[in-house]
Amino acid sequence: MKKIEKILAPTDLSDLSGLGVSYALELARGWGASVTVYYVADAAELSTYKARSLDGLIERHQQSLSQFLNEHFADLLASVEVASKVELGTPASNIVAEAEKSGYDLIVMSTHGRTGVAHMLMGSVTEQVLRNATCPVFSVRPPKDPSKSGG
Repeated sequence: MKKIEKILAPTDLSDLSGLGVSYALELARGWGASVTVYYVADAAELSTYKARSLDGLIERHQQSLSQFLNEHFADLLASVEVASKVELGTPASNIVAEAEKSGYDLIVMSTHGRTGVAHMLMGSVTEQVLRNATCPVFSVRPPKDPSKSGG
């Protein structure tokens, strides 16, 4: 088995996606690997962005990603080599392309657990990445909500 040296941790800056980032950072710490936390902003957002500047939009999302990392993972950031990257595009296809282009050994991401009609209409980014990635993908399910289990 190939040694894991580079981990890609996609996020949409939600608490649920933070679970995947947390796993990626913990795995990297244990393996001595590096992590790139990767955020794909919707390209359609550029048309509504006031400055109409691609660089300005990327910079705004880079600041949001940095804030997300510092607020949620400050304790792990000192013990792991972490980079962050923001791009515009379609999350699933960008994640797969980035992993292949940059030679990541593992993708670690959470699943949001959509079911039924929402899943059929939107699909799952994690599911699409699982189907198309050329490297292993570790998907993290959120913990079950005990209030919804009926007991």
